[in-house]
This record gives sequence, structure tokens and C-alpha cells, in this order.
Amino acid sequence: MPLVTTKDMFAKAYEGGYAIGAFNINNMETIQGIVEAGKLEKAPLILQVSSSAIKYANPIYLTKMVQAAVEDSGLPICLHLDHGSSYDLCVDVIKAGFTSVMIDASSHPLAENIKITSQVVKYAHDHGVVVEAELGRLAGVEDNVKVSESDALYTDPEEAAEFVAKTGVDSLAIAIGTSHGAFKFKGEAKLRFDILEKVSQLLPKFPIVLHGASSVLPDYVKMVNDFGGAMPGAKGIPEEMLRKAASMAVCKINVDSDLRLAFTAAVRKHFAENPAHFDPRQYLGDGRALVTECVRQKLVNVLGCAGKA
Repeated sequence: MPLVTTKDMFAKAYEGGYAIGAFNINNMETIQGIVEAGKLEKAPLILQVSSSAIKYANPIYLTKMVQAAVEDSGLPICLHLDHGSSYDLCVDVIKAGFTSVMIDASSHPLAENIKITSQVVKYAHDHGVVVEAELGRLAGVEDNVKVSESDALYTDPEEAAEFVAKTGVDSLAIAIGTSHGAFKFKGEAKLRFDILEKVSQLLPKFPIVLHGASSVLPDYVKMVNDFGGAMPGAKGIPEEMLRKAASMAVCKINVDSDLRLAFTAAVRKHFAENPAHFDPRQYLGDGRALVTECVRQKLVNVLGCAGKA
């Protein structure tokens, strides 16, 4: 079974009122933890790779491990570039076997964003690959993406409709109040569902994407802190808000920080309870297991895509 694109995934998700989880990967154990959850819950998966993950692990290794995951699981799995920073990077990963790319030119003026995105769309579509783009800017920090609160911008629905019409992009990440990283809010989380509703009216049946959508689960934050970590005030998006978004036009919800938290929490706990251990299989195995637990909960309670493979 080959890697798939998101085209059929998103069409089914839109009609079914659920979203597909897009989980960031960096190493074998994280991939295995995510895919085990997908197998247990019979859910389609998007495994996504950031530019810093490419530098860390090399796209050849990541692509081969994801292909192994497809062979092992039999699940529909899409391999996606997260926050592609340039046309050249998108071309490189398409040549490496990725089936979906995101070109993020959201820091540019609208006309330049349209120009860059259109170039990527043409190359990708000529090679059977789908494209995600971004309009609006999310606050927060994730890998190489750093945007201050003062520079964050909500997506304008009218601009979104113009952008999709002029670029031919397959899905669009919009800014409605989510934020990158583990420290998303100082006060209460607020998502602009009115913007999402307006976008869906102007772009009927068009798949929308939410970035910066980890819940920063309190249990994992507590575990990190209880076993020597220092993450006071870490706060994410309430899961009921994400479920509401998934029932609307949002077909893809990105999850990265929660995976990092789960993995780190399990490893910290393992070392605290087993100070004599030095075999990486022991503590990395615990990290993998907690990633599986985290992803299963997302698939069932947040995304609603369990049983949809």
C-alpha cells in the first residue's frame, strides 16, 4: 500500500464532521507510537515533518520509516511537509517521496504569498502532490516559526476566498486564535469561530487546517514538572474547542507540542524511577508508549476520526 495524499481523507472528513490528526515526527519511536495508536483505533494519519526535523533526521530516513509504517499498519498515511519555507524545499521533499507539502509564505504580503504558493501548487500538482498554504499569522514559537503576539494576524475571510481562487491550493491553514508552542495563552483561550464560519460560507466544502492546536495536556505538564522539569504556566487549546472546530470546516488539526510533552514526561519519569538504567530502549520505549496513549485519546475524543481508516 503506497503513501496517500489528503484529497480523499479531507473529502470524507468534511462530510463526516471530523478532522484528521497531523502529527509531527522526528524519530523512530515517535513514528511507532503514533502509528500504533492509528492501528488500535483504525484511523487515517498524517505524519508531518518540519524543516528542523529534516535537518535533525534527514528526509531519506524519515521517508523510509514512514513507508515502513504504511507496510506495517496497512493504514492510509500521508507524509506531509510542515511549514515549508521555500519553493526549493517543497520541490526537494516531493522528489524524496512526500505526498503533501505546506508552503508557508504567510509572512509576505498577500500578492507575494499568492505568487509563491501558485508556483508550488503548479509543481506539486504536476507530480500528483497536494498543497497546503497559510493565510494569517499565528503567534508563538515552534521550531523555526517565531511570531510575536503583536505580529499575529487573524485571517480575513474575503482574502482567504481570493487566495484559494488565485492559487488553486488544496487546503488552507487559517489564524483564528490558536498559537504555536506549549505556552499558548496567558488568560483564557478564545477561538474566533465566527471567522471559521465565514470562511466556510465563502469556501463551501473546502478543507481548513488548524496549526498550533495542541492541548498541552495538564497531566503531562504535571508529570514533566514532578520529575524535574520546569514548565510553569504551560497552557494549550481546550479539547472541546478543537472538537467543535473539527465538526465544522476544519479537516486537519496539527499536533506537535503534546507529543513532545508526552515523550519527555515518560522519559523523565523513567529516569527518576530507574536511575541505574542506561539502555535507550528502556526509556525510549516508555516515551513511545505514552505517545500512543496521547494519540489514541486525540483520535477518539478530539478529532473524531477513530474507525475512519
